[in-house]
Amino acid sequence: MDFTFDETQQDVLDLATTILTDRGKPERLSAVEAAGDSVDEVVWQDLAAAGLIGIALPEELGGSGAGFTELCVLVQAAARACVRVPLVDTAVAVAAPLARFGTPEQRERLVAPFAAGTTLLVGALTRPGGRAARPVVTRTADGWALRGVLSHVPAADRAERLLVDAADETGRVGLFLVDLRSSTVERTPHATVDRLPRWHVRLTDTPVADADVVRACGDAADVLDWTLPRIDAARCAAQLGRCDAALTLTATYVSEREQFTRPIGSFQAVAHRLADAYIDTEGLRLTTWQAIWLLAEELPAEEALAIATVWATEAPTRVGEAAMHLHGGTSVDLDYPVHRAFLGAKNDVFALGGPGQRLEELGDLLAVS
Repeated sequence: MDFTFDETQQDVLDLATTILTDRGKPERLSAVEAAGDSVDEVVWQDLAAAGLIGIALPEELGGSGAGFTELCVLVQAAARACVRVPLVDTAVAVAAPLARFGTPEQRERLVAPFAAGTTLLVGALTRPGGRAARPVVTRTADGWALRGVLSHVPAADRAERLLVDAADETGRVGLFLVDLRSSTVERTPHATVDRLPRWHVRLTDTPVADADVVRACGDAADVLDWTLPRIDAARCAAQLGRCDAALTLTATYVSEREQFTRPIGSFQAVAHRLADAYIDTEGLRLTTWQAIWLLAEELPAEEALAIATVWATEAPTRVGEAAMHLHGGTSVDLDYPVHRAFLGAKNDVFALGGPGQRLEELGDLLAVS
């Protein structure tokens, strides 16, 4: 199989790399982190101005009219640069499904401003097999009311709307856009593995108007079946970006760092460790882009995505540990790019459910195939 980028995809990668190379310098990332910003507004606006935030959105909504593959190219580049732009939780989890399944009014009111970089939307959808409980929704005289707690929500301080799936008293699931500025929404920041700000969001009879209902209870299956696999595939692309970053930095380091008058990369033990990391990265690359291509072409991708997520929950840890080990004491610096990539990878291992859950899901698929 040949997963070489076509001209459009290469152009997206080149443009994103040009923007992110300067914005992703360690000293700048440290300054953004010290300021406590949940989103790097400068990078976000740069990407929006370049047409990249809305790369996969329709042109009539201010997007670039490209596809899911191009969006994942951007996700990979952003993860490689370790910048604070939550593309998976915004562009993939909310803007893309709203553009496809939202009402014309929702598309115009929310998706178009998102593509322009003026409105931030974030998602907190429940993963099948996960431990998180869905919020509960009840009908009211003038709309709907949601109750429940959502954890690990990024950019909750910046986003205007939060896309959630909630179940009624009969267990039927709907999709709702919660106004995060409502007085009934309580946001509590909490510590995270990758040190990015995230929040517990408590909904206490939070009102949702009919205009903010994406799918009524019982009608959300098609949206979730379309969206959740794309979220997982995009996280795999982010994991690939981090592995690429760690591998490149480590290869450069071991070729320059000398011991006993020779580069440490010339020692067999070092070369073998780096070779294993390369194999892991290429395995992740192959499986990730296969799953992304199938999803982009609207082809069956369940098994391919299951394989990719197994790689994405196992390989980045091995690559990150090898990179940290081969860098020696340098890798302990929290501001060093390898350390940032490692923490980001560990966070997405948890976001994907962990290797145990993913292996079990793959096993179930293979058992019935």
